[in-house]
Amino acid sequence: MPSGRFKKILVANRGEIAIRVICACKELGIRTVAVYSEADRYSAHVRFADQAICIGPAKSARSYLEIPAVISAAEIANADAIHPGYGFLSENASFAEVCEASGIAFIGPKPDVIRLMGVKEQARAFMRDQGVPVLPGSTGVLQTPEEALEVAAQIGYPVILKASAGGGGRGMRVVQRAEDLPHLFLQAQQEAGAAFATPDVYLEKFISAPRHIEFQVLADELGSVEILGERECSIQRRHQKLIEESPSPAMTDSLRAEISAKLQKALSNARYTNAGTVEFLMDERGELYFIEVNARVQVEHPVTEMVTGIDIVKSQIRIAQGERLRSVIRGPVQLRGHAIECRINAENPETFAPSPGRVTGFHVPGGIGVRVDTWAYTDCLIPPYYDSLVAKLICHGYDRGEAIQRMARALDMFVVEGIHTSIPLHKKILAHPDFQAARLDTNFIARMLTPAKIETPV
Repeated sequence: MPSGRFKKILVANRGEIAIRVICACKELGIRTVAVYSEADRYSAHVRFADQAICIGPAKSARSYLEIPAVISAAEIANADAIHPGYGFLSENASFAEVCEASGIAFIGPKPDVIRLMGVKEQARAFMRDQGVPVLPGSTGVLQTPEEALEVAAQIGYPVILKASAGGGGRGMRVVQRAEDLPHLFLQAQQEAGAAFATPDVYLEKFISAPRHIEFQVLADELGSVEILGERECSIQRRHQKLIEESPSPAMTDSLRAEISAKLQKALSNARYTNAGTVEFLMDERGELYFIEVNARVQVEHPVTEMVTGIDIVKSQIRIAQGERLRSVIRGPVQLRGHAIECRINAENPETFAPSPGRVTGFHVPGGIGVRVDTWAYTDCLIPPYYDSLVAKLICHGYDRGEAIQRMARALDMFVVEGIHTSIPLHKKILAHPDFQAARLDTNFIARMLTPAKIETPV
């Protein structure tokens, strides 16, 4: 649709990100439409939107992932645009195409760019050609275990097999030795096929203890690209992030400038538009290697907002309206202080088992430098059908030490009764000497939760 001011935006999501988009729209003077499943009838995003439409039963495949239902809701409400949030349809190129064909603006990258970045091996090849550092690996999808063995022999073990269309740790297998590769290759293919409807896998060098670092991107429709610094996302369990911070304690000014310049060139050449995140692994030498692009807003975007002062969601909307990036950002990007985010999940902090149910008491912390993004409230019901995220607690400080202290204080003041949450685990992480000293990698949680071996004197 032609650029111009949106009067009404449909939010094709639920939970805290739906609330987040509604807040941005309200500040821009734009009316909002919430869609909800039958399980989310009393969710906060339904209450705070200007209009709400039920799009189906509890299961997301028949509601939030049902493209005809979402488009019909937008047409019924006469919405100018759709914001997909993260997850669900946010990186679905076909959905973006249907929006365009229906005369509804899709607030995100163009369908062809989503397709390019959504197939990891294609994205790797593109970034490699643009001069962005990429881990050594296969140059395309592998068809047989024999092909995988040949590539692995060239780059050396350990290696990792990854689903080309994947994410969230599914379709991934680490291979330590050649004799294990054939059966792990077949396992990765089978899991990729079941999870992503395609068994395509590729192979790359495995870094045993990497840091996970990602760069936030904004780009307008005229080819301008801005990098809003980076985030450290190394605190993970089974490839699911638990704590994020910005800037990364491992980043240097020179490396940030070097990677930012390469990403600006690459993404401009890809004709990337709107918001996105480029993810890297950092090895023990401090070298960065591209792994994937998330063509959407990220769960952890608030830490970047806290250190840059730039509202990423409002920027998405303004860019989709046709505004130039320089008018959206208004000045050079500067990183001020340090921000940390804890994802408060409805799960047992010891077993990680989901903990759906009714919240019988809910109190969020406040004070200087504290932000809470949540959809929960006292007497709300956490349904078992969706992601377990209840809230995001974000704390900003003058430096990393103050941010950690502020987060520890805020976690102590955060009350969620009636269900289990990950708050005790976050407290344990923040108090750990390695976290406080910024000795981080993606194996941190496994090390922390593994009992130390006590040697018996001989």
